[in-house]
Amino acid sequence: QVQLVESGGGLVQAGGSLRLSCATSGIIFSMNAVGWHRQAPGKQRELVAEITTGGRTNYANSVKGRFTISRDNAKNTVALQMNRLKPEDTAVYYCAASRPGITYRGQGTQVTVSS
Repeated sequence: QVQLVESGGGLVQAGGSLRLSCATSGIIFSMNAVGWHRQAPGKQRELVAEITTGGRTNYANSVKGRFTISRDNAKNTVALQMNRLKPEDTAVYYCAASRPGITYRGQGTQVTVSS
């Protein structure tokens, strides 16, 4: 059974930091690209950051320089360090793991940034 469980969300003031973590099980983690998506109320889900099996990273323009994604293949986890948070970063953040033909997602964790 595949499970992706996010943690670390919460309420933070603008300019603050949060660290999201995603624990995975049921997949061969090292063979999956992993990443974070987010969905704000009334908006489409968007890619925030992703990291390939080889460690190459890709970020949405809106978070470049503020967010850092990392993966730990030994612990089967992926993290998202979010600094200098803005109210527009408020959303539900989802962890995802993918390989060609299939993507798994977690249930999400709420991040709320107050102004």
